[in-house]
Amino acid sequence: MKSLKILSALALVLVAAALVIIRLGDYKSGYEVGDVAADFNLKNVDGSRISLSDFKEAHGFVVVFTCNTCPFSRANEDRIIALDTKYKALGYPVIAINPNNPEVSVGDGFEAMQLKAREQGFTFPYLVDEGKLVYAQYGATKTPHVFILQKEAGALVVKYIGALDDSVRDPATVTTKFVADALDLLLAGKAIKTTSTKAIGCSIKV
Repeated sequence: MKSLKILSALALVLVAAALVIIRLGDYKSGYEVGDVAADFNLKNVDGSRISLSDFKEAHGFVVVFTCNTCPFSRANEDRIIALDTKYKALGYPVIAINPNNPEVSVGDGFEAMQLKAREQGFTFPYLVDEGKLVYAQYGATKTPHVFILQKEAGALVVKYIGALDDSVRDPATVTTKFVADALDLLLAGKAIKTTSTKAIGCSIKV
């Protein structure tokens, strides 16, 4: 009887272990192209709360995980403003999110974000990733890291993931504008040719 109980206990342990392995195998670290993205509600530098559902007239979004302190992010600021200026009017506004923990990355606190937005003349929301949950949900690993979303039948479908263009440091040497090209194709009703690229930047500080 004792041996039977031990065998039963071992069987339960093996079943539990198998379920864990199955779940780990099914786990995806962030979104992939074609996935449906969830909405969020985050604090903007002006103190308001921003959700993607607030933008009723938008066709989609350019979600950019960026920050104050990373030199790659700073090198992209003017390009992100230009992207928002052009494509917001066409239905694809930029939504910038700072995922960094200011206790780890000095200079990425809320007041510093407010100052950055004012000094650089940000034309888009610059949001705090409170709880550091949104960047993980998206699977962002760098600053900057870009996700293009498109509204389809009421859902936000991920259409592109990666870099803004092919020269993250120097705008003068850009030869391919990944995000702009993707948006132009979406606006023309065509399929995006390059749906993912490698995001190059600083590791997110959490």
